[in-house]
Amino acid sequence: MDTAKYDDFSKLDIRVGTILSAENFPEARNPSYKLKIDFGSQIGILNSSAQITDNYSPKDLVGKQVVAIVNFPAKQIANFMSQCLILGSINTTEKVILLKPDSEVENGLRVL
Repeated sequence: MDTAKYDDFSKLDIRVGTILSAENFPEARNPSYKLKIDFGSQIGILNSSAQITDNYSPKDLVGKQVVAIVNFPAKQIANFMSQCLILGSINTTEKVILLKPDSEVENGLRVL
């Protein structure tokens, strides 16, 4: 794996947001959800498509805080525009576990 420089990391705008809604996304190629995430007044509400159906149900996701990169270019997935990339870790069974703050924080706070 290539070594990243601090300048590479500093280009990423990583923020905490709260999931407002989650719904199944049957049009996606892989099992996914459509998410609406509130990143506070500075960023606003962004859409994200997430392949996290193995460990999470839509009702479990609403109200959960997540960590996401908010300055990637938007990406069209089927008929949906994904505007941010939520971050997670892959466990031993290749399933995503979402990254989240240790305690509730204000939406939009930057991750450093």
